[in-house]
Amino acid sequence: MKRLFLLAFVLIPFVLSASPKYWIYLKNKDLNAAPAVSPLTLENRQKLGLAFSDEMDLPIKRDYEQTLREQSVNIINRSKWLNAVSAVMTGEQAMKVRQLDFVQDVVMIDPGFYIARTQPIEKAQMAPVMSQVQANAFLKEGITAKDVTIGVIDAGFYGADSSLSLSQIFSNSRVLGIRDYVKPGRAGDLLFSTAESFSDMHGTEVLAAIAGIDYKDQIQYGMATNAKFYLARTDYSLREYRGEEDNWIAAMEWMDSLGVRLINTSLGYAKGFSDPRENYTPSQMDGKTSAISRAAQIASDQKGIMLIVSAGNEGDDKSWGIVSAPADAKGVLSVGATNGKLWNRIGYSSTGPEFLPYVKPNVSCFSLYGTSLSAPVITGFAACLLQANPRLSNKELLKLIERSSHLYPYGNNYIGYGVPQATRALALAKAPYLPDNAKLINAKGRSCDVEVTSQDSLVAIYRKKNDKDVMSQQVAKVQNGKISLKRQNNEKFTTIDLRDYVVEVAWD
Repeated sequence: MKRLFLLAFVLIPFVLSASPKYWIYLKNKDLNAAPAVSPLTLENRQKLGLAFSDEMDLPIKRDYEQTLREQSVNIINRSKWLNAVSAVMTGEQAMKVRQLDFVQDVVMIDPGFYIARTQPIEKAQMAPVMSQVQANAFLKEGITAKDVTIGVIDAGFYGADSSLSLSQIFSNSRVLGIRDYVKPGRAGDLLFSTAESFSDMHGTEVLAAIAGIDYKDQIQYGMATNAKFYLARTDYSLREYRGEEDNWIAAMEWMDSLGVRLINTSLGYAKGFSDPRENYTPSQMDGKTSAISRAAQIASDQKGIMLIVSAGNEGDDKSWGIVSAPADAKGVLSVGATNGKLWNRIGYSSTGPEFLPYVKPNVSCFSLYGTSLSAPVITGFAACLLQANPRLSNKELLKLIERSSHLYPYGNNYIGYGVPQATRALALAKAPYLPDNAKLINAKGRSCDVEVTSQDSLVAIYRKKNDKDVMSQQVAKVQNGKISLKRQNNEKFTTIDLRDYVVEVAWD
């Protein structure tokens, strides 16, 4: 079983030397309370022709303050105007306070940054991929995957319980169960304290990409910060063999028995087994051959599970190049990786086999370090959508994420339908209608000029031999509001990726 990462950030345990200060924004006030201003203030307002008094003059509700003190919150200042109190808190306290029903938001006070009630999304800097998928749109709606349970099947979770970026998960007891299928019978919590190789941290990194927040450096890595988790280890880092498929399927069935609807696995079968006779061939990545892909399809079709899988890191491998199992299964959401700037395929990201009748990978997002860290980002994305609309089935959710992506409906076997966009996804979660962000142009002859609106001088284009399979990925220059295209031999379609919208050129 391949761990689908290249070189990931190392989550080193450490402790904050001092607790930071936060604004705690409150939801309402007691409208029957007396204004907390002096008679002189009221007199001055009257003289100036200002409103005599308004809600901003009312004091902070005393019972709210009392509840905060019972949470051992050290209140420093009060703001009637913002309906907020400032307080020194640990990261764990901040997470608990954020869940109180009368609290609107909790925002760290960053020196040199003006904290405004209208900008609560600035409470943490976003990792680059979070900006690409518009994670702030979820934060504005207060969506953090609350009450959503996620299964993670991986190689190991060493150090997870002591990683600062995962502290909010463990301090709130949101790991509901652990199983080690590599060494059955071993206490699950030993996965956090025992490591045989660097790969035993792989699941820890994946978990952080789903739900991580680094409170020291104030960087948010994942979107599902309030989700609950079941964890399973199915991969033995010191040996690669097909027997691990059995572990993986057992873990899937365990999670299914617990009612888990959303599962991430950043693992994949292709080649590189300890016994080369066990290697698959590219032609077997058909969604039907491997046991793990068949089980994944059962999970999708018969168990209602949304399975999100890393596409693979063999894109630069000339002897392979394509996705690994179970990312080839039609019913899973397989995730590739893009560059940060142009949103086109990063070189290592595996492509979809041309012989498949459907698009793989389904979607992609930014990751420098392997598709192991792009798939969990989209898992957090999916978890937020399940909070927004818990009635979504797994297939509705998969289709919604595809439709929210920036190239939809013109997907390809390099990056699928592109990068999911939270604003589009939230709109689709509430109603089936979405404004059209795509344009189809019919071109005749060997060349054409396409008028575009773009703030970028360079954009990605995909030259395709059919409606999904890419011949080459290139960069085109925008000059005077136009892109000039010259048709290549056997080119049937050209996709122009403008990020805000997409233009598909169909060559006659």
